[in-house]
Amino acid sequence: MPFINIDDAPPIEVLPGCRLRTPYGEHIMLSYLEMDAGAVVPLHHHPHEQAGRLLEGKLRLTIGDETRVVEAGAMFIIPPNTPHRAEAIDGPAVVLDIFSPVREDYADLCNKYIPTTER
Repeated sequence: MPFINIDDAPPIEVLPGCRLRTPYGEHIMLSYLEMDAGAVVPLHHHPHEQAGRLLEGKLRLTIGDETRVVEAGAMFIIPPNTPHRAEAIDGPAVVLDIFSPVREDYADLCNKYIPTTER
């Protein structure tokens, strides 16, 4: 799957107001996250390294002990096992996250929509 049309991937609502589309390869995963105004990704951590770019909107983003309000164009890197949180403020937001290695929990969600055998 070298070329991806994100609109062809069905969104998966993982939290209220948060929809993911997560194409991935062997060692890296993209996560196109659409957040409704006021939607929150609660404080959490995982063993995956995460980087991202805010494509649209505004977020209140916490990484470790630091919280900032970031606007479209902002980029960030979250080291493995670092607590982080995001809240869409002043309207909806769209984020492109990159994970390495692939997040197994997201891959499992996506795979339920992908046939395991060719027809």
